[in-house]
Amino acid sequence: MNTQSRVKYGIVLTAVLAGLMITAQTGHNNESNEAIMKENVRYDTATVAGGYFWCIEAAFEKVNGVVDAVSGYTGGHVENPTYEQVTSGRTGHYEAVQVCFDPDIISYYDILSVLFGQIDPTDNSGSFVDRGSQYRSAVFYHNDDQKQQALALIDDINASGLFDKKVVTEVLPFDRFYKAEAYHQEYHKRNQSQYNLYRSRSGRDNFIENAWAEKHKVFERSSWVKPTDEELRERLTDLQYHVTQENGTERAFDNAYWDNKEQGIYVDVVPNEPLFSSTDKYPSGSGWPSFTKPIEKNAVVEKNGSFIVHEAG
Repeated sequence: MNTQSRVKYGIVLTAVLAGLMITAQTGHNNESNEAIMKENVRYDTATVAGGYFWCIEAAFEKVNGVVDAVSGYTGGHVENPTYEQVTSGRTGHYEAVQVCFDPDIISYYDILSVLFGQIDPTDNSGSFVDRGSQYRSAVFYHNDDQKQQALALIDDINASGLFDKKVVTEVLPFDRFYKAEAYHQEYHKRNQSQYNLYRSRSGRDNFIENAWAEKHKVFERSSWVKPTDEELRERLTDLQYHVTQENGTERAFDNAYWDNKEQGIYVDVVPNEPLFSSTDKYPSGSGWPSFTKPIEKNAVVEKNGSFIVHEAG
């Protein structure tokens, strides 16, 4: 165990959260951006579906290495469909999210891990409270490598015994992506109360907490290779490096997430490991973001009432 990220009395110190919720905007049109060039950095694209796109977009926007996540429609036969057309179930389109990500920070495998950790992959008639073909889960691959990774991950989930039923998430070739109406983009931010109400009643959060409780059976850390010190220094800010690699701590009441109230998943900034859910966050008055429990028990070791978050490598 090369590094430790400390969580004291259920309080996450920034070894876990520093630089976590990074959201940037890039232009999108009806054509997919296979690789977006910006400041000589090559970004890759993933297109996925997992039920109502508000929830999937929100999950990806909080993942380190994701540059942008856009809600839209794909997989159908109607050009430039409207939301009303897609929700009718007659266009063949899925509600989907197109994710622009930096492959030097997060891999396509990890992108898929985020998706599957948000869905019931055994449901072939919709997603949670939303029923119909437009709400089914799917991976739309942009190249053969993405196809093979998606199929391999599905095989791993089936072999893990995590679910009683087989995975029915489809793996389909990508064609075109149509950006959804403006009022759907970042809905979880602009209409937080409505989004929270929908999410709490949809059954998604309860399923994630229970069905994916032992997801380590699928998403093994052993495949993750810790970056070199030089790579970490280049990737992380000085504060992130100090906290995650030198056992440092941010100042109380003077850090990015102590008073953050957005819904989402908190991810370790180095291995991109999901650690805590906003549904378990509480106001401790300590000046650091505080949680009652981790998403997955194996992600932390509890010592004398304190959580120690440890990385592989």
